[in-house]
Amino acid sequence: MVVQRFKSFTVAVFSIFSLLFSVPATAQHHEGDTAHHQAGQGAGDHDAKKDKLNVGEVIFEHVLDGHEFHFFGKSLPLPVLLYSPQKGFSSFMSSDFHHGHAVKNGYKILTHENIAEMGLDPKKFKPETIVAVDGAGKIDPSVKVYDFSLTRNVVQMILALTLFVIIMLRIAKRYKSGVGVTSAPKGSQSLLEPVITFVRDEVAKPNLGHKYEKYLPYLLTVFFFILINNIFGLIPGSANVTGNIAFTAVLGLISFIVIMFSTNKHYWGHIFNPPGVPLGVKFILVPVEFLSVFIKPFALIIRLFANMVAGHIIIICLISLIFIFGQLNPIAGWGASPLSIGFTVFIYLIEVLVAFLQAFIFTMLTAVFIGQAFEGEHHDEAHAAHH
Repeated sequence: MVVQRFKSFTVAVFSIFSLLFSVPATAQHHEGDTAHHQAGQGAGDHDAKKDKLNVGEVIFEHVLDGHEFHFFGKSLPLPVLLYSPQKGFSSFMSSDFHHGHAVKNGYKILTHENIAEMGLDPKKFKPETIVAVDGAGKIDPSVKVYDFSLTRNVVQMILALTLFVIIMLRIAKRYKSGVGVTSAPKGSQSLLEPVITFVRDEVAKPNLGHKYEKYLPYLLTVFFFILINNIFGLIPGSANVTGNIAFTAVLGLISFIVIMFSTNKHYWGHIFNPPGVPLGVKFILVPVEFLSVFIKPFALIIRLFANMVAGHIIIICLISLIFIFGQLNPIAGWGASPLSIGFTVFIYLIEVLVAFLQAFIFTMLTAVFIGQAFEGEHHDEAHAAHH
């Protein structure tokens, strides 16, 4: 199928060998497909429609979370962990769903295809959602399902966190033994020490002043955690974790909590009673200032999410041009290939820069917002010293 070949070709372009060859994927046929279609011309029309590339479907399948990894046309299933008050606990591998064509233990995973076949509302039911079904294969609304599955975003985030902890513990052990203190740093120390120094001197100190040491561990953790997940997302076949709004929302919420715990009476006084502002203007300024308290973490969430998902969408769209032109004319498809691949490789290299840049921006803005939370304290101290 065109969609299957598209996935394999996208992975090939992402990899270092993309300039040399592409990886064709074998079209997969699943049992039970013909049960939903009529024989003769009806089946032929469905196959022709199925072979057409749905760019939107491919984009959402790549951007959204899933229950399996895709490496060069091969699927790596992940564990499915479900709990239902009516059915109890159930665990199995996602491959038992057979890409949405099979029912396992009374559960079924929704895909773009079976959502349309079952006549479900696509606004209410999303792909990769696991639902309980009855004997006829229809959704059973009486069964409540709690999904604790290890999706690809969760697995990749755990792997990134594990690697991050191992690297940092190894570096800390070297510093503790005197390497990098009484002698020059070695190995990963020499690679990460300039980055740590940069975050300390260019992010923490200018924005947090004498309190920078208190917040430096958090800022470093945020920076490296985002960075390593950004880099993992550039690996062919991996998940775009930082392009998931739930991931960025949690980071933004944590930063919001840190900011709120850093506030003082001066901060809230400037919000609810801005000094030197006419009374009439305060009725407009106070609501705006109060809303800014929540807009700041929201800006962190949307900025990271939008930038990390945009690059992946652009790459998919560029590659899809090959198949779109190929459906019109094979010669046009081959003619568009060099241009599409060239732009894709260029955007991919830009994404490497964006991975570092977005980690820096999120950390910098977090430090700025924390510094603003106790900024009034510095102004009052300076005013008192002046008098």
